Order: sequence, then C-alpha cells, then structure tokens
Amino acid sequence: MSLFKKGPPKPGKKPRRTIQVSYVQAFAFLLTLVILVLLLWSTDKEHASHVRVPNIDNFEQAVPSIANLANSPVLPGNAVQILENGDFFPAFLADVAKARGSIHLETYVWWKGEICDRVGMALAEKARQGVEVRITLDALGSHRSDRKLIAAMKKAGVKISLYRPPRLSEIGLYNNRTHRKVAVFDGRVAYVFGHGIAEEWTGHAEDKDHWRDTGVRLEGPIVNSVQAVFAQNWIDETSRVLVGERYFPPQPMVGTVRAHMVWSSPRGGVSEMELIDKLAIACARRDLIIENPYFIPDMELVNLLANAVKRGVRVRLMIPGAITDSPIVRHAGHKHFQTLMEKGVEIYEFEPTLSHQKIMIIDGTWSLVGSTNFDDRSLDINDEASVGLIDPGIAARLTAAFENDLRRCKRLDARTWSRRGAWHWLEDQVSYLLNEQL
Repeated sequence: MSLFKKGPPKPGKKPRRTIQVSYVQAFAFLLTLVILVLLLWSTDKEHASHVRVPNIDNFEQAVPSIANLANSPVLPGNAVQILENGDFFPAFLADVAKARGSIHLETYVWWKGEICDRVGMALAEKARQGVEVRITLDALGSHRSDRKLIAAMKKAGVKISLYRPPRLSEIGLYNNRTHRKVAVFDGRVAYVFGHGIAEEWTGHAEDKDHWRDTGVRLEGPIVNSVQAVFAQNWIDETSRVLVGERYFPPQPMVGTVRAHMVWSSPRGGVSEMELIDKLAIACARRDLIIENPYFIPDMELVNLLANAVKRGVRVRLMIPGAITDSPIVRHAGHKHFQTLMEKGVEIYEFEPTLSHQKIMIIDGTWSLVGSTNFDDRSLDINDEASVGLIDPGIAARLTAAFENDLRRCKRLDARTWSRRGAWHWLEDQVSYLLNEQL
C-alpha cells in the first residue's frame, strides 16, 4: 500500500519521494493510536472520582474509618524523633553504622554530591560486612546519580532495584513513579521522610541551595508497617519476598505515640492517600496546618477548606515562594488562591529557600509527615508513603517549627493578589490546564 503515488516527473524537476507502508504497518500504527487514546481516556476517568466526607465531630471519631478504609491500622506504643533539614543525615548514617542484619531504602531522588558519596560508601561498607542492603531507586528520579558510585555499591554487594525503568512492554506504566521515601534498619528502626539523597537537603534552609524539609525516625510496632511499604515495590521489581522475623520481628512497646502508615499506588478511583487527607481536613475543629511544596487544590479541596473555616477552624497553608524547583507547579497552584483567601484561608509563602516539607497537623493532635504532595500526581499517579502520628507532643513540636518558619514567610493578601499582573494571571491559568499531570 502506498500513501503517496509518484507520477512521471515534470521536465527540470526532481521526482518526488514516496513512502511505502504495508497494510500491517498501517494497522499497527492505528492500533497504537487507539491504545494511547484509551490510556488517556482511562486517566481522565480516574480523575472523575470524588470524595464526599460527611460531618465528623472530631478526629477520634474518624480513626476507625482511617484504620479500615485506607488499610492503615493505628498502632500504639511508638517512639518518634523529628528530624529537620540536614539533621536527617547524621541520624540516618548512625543507624547505617549500627545495622547488623539488613538495611532497606526506597527513595525518589538520588543525585550527585558529597552526601551521595557518603551514604553510598557507608551502605557499600555494610554490604561488605555481610549486611543485606537493598535499595529501590526510582529510575526517573535517580537518573542524575553518579553511575560510578552505583556500580561501586553493586560491586560491594548492595542490591539495587530501579523502579519503572523504560521498558517497551510497560510503556503504559512509565508515568507511575515511586515518590516514596522510607528506610528500615534491622527491622527495628524506620524512617519516613521528604528528603532526597542530595546536597540540597544537607543544610538548614539558610539559602536557596539548602532546602527546608522534615522527616521522622520511628521505633515500635509501626516499623513493621514501614517495612511492608518497602517490600511492596521491592517485590514488584525483583519478585523477591521478604519472609520471616528477620524482617518483621515482634515489636515491643517503646513509647506513647499512636501511629499508622498511609501508602498508595495508582489503581483508579480514590487513592488511600486522598481519602486520608480529606477525612482529616473534615475532622478539623480548631486548627489546620498544611505545609506542602506542590499544592494544587481542585474545587473539592477548596470547598473542604472553605467549610473548615466556616465552622471556626483556623486554616493556615505554607507553600514555597519564588524559590522553587517547579515554577509551572507553583503557578498551577495559584489558580484557586483568590477563592481560598476570600473564604478565610491564610496563605504564607516561605521566602529563604524551597520549603519541601509535606506536613499536615489537625487540632494539635494528629500529624501527617512523609512524601505526599497535594496535587494530582501524588494522589492519583505516583506511589507515596506518609505516617500519621496521633500525639499532642509531636503535634506541638511540629506546630512550633511551623510558627518559627512563619517569621520567614510573606502572607498573601486577597486584595493585592487580585491585582497581580495579567501575565502572572495568564501563567496561572495555562499551568493549571496541566494539573492532572503535575
């Protein structure tokens, strides 16, 4: 079959080239086009899902729903250490040094730099000592890593699995990334965090090159839940199952914090993460704090926040200012800011550097810390992991850190915002058109 036919050339003119395409090739092209259209159509159907949360008197009333609907059992008896900014790495490396049986790490970002070398060499040394070291790296998020370092780690015995590398057979899954950041040492100590393995997370938010972030170190029954989160994607990519008390030991009660893991993977419909987020917001009765670097609310979330203000909740949102690693996400998030501020939501921009924290605090009782953003990519596309902590002391410490960060923020004003430039407004509108992929 010929798509272009060639007649006899005119005098003085070169003959036109023709493209010969077989019926099989044409059919394959059309079939591929149909499949791509179906994939896009199915993605749109996923985003048509909604969460309508009934009135809830307080957070404790929602705990049974959180534990069962989101497969997130609330476990008592945990100890929690809050790790801010660059304080994360000394604690993490100390636990690497103490490990005797196994080290498991899953992360989205692993780039280049001194801290990457330190972490990589420390893990390699433990592997040489006979410790089982397993790492799941997102293939896209870690593409900037030092290949020589990765090769040296593998040579030392570190088992490294890439999550969703480019494969023709899985092209429809490539958009699904693991954005989780978790680690488990000897099945006894766990970390849930927002940090990446990169220089940007080594400072103390003192300048644009050192970002603001928060993670937690955990001991107690919750550690087995974090281990299960790591095991999920390890099994997906390697088919290797972690079996026995070596990885899931009996956990003693070591503290007073109730905790529950929330993790999600795209499966169509409403994710567990979105369900937890919106349940928690509906529970708020006095105070709601959200700190998030990628905040793109849909109208459903806008209405949830507006209703919280209406019932007397003080709602405060902290987002990055001009220093951001994704200007298009920042502008997409601006789409509904006018409405939010007119409804009484307080919005603050953190100015010194990128605030990369993913934290939510409800009524000084429940806190959520981890990898999850408030955008469609986190809630519908990526694999995410966060830990819910039910403890007034933890909430108070996170709130105090929030209040301290407010000193370096600029509060947005509805009247001033309404007069922002036409170009800024246009960037917001155009960016939001891509919100389902941001």
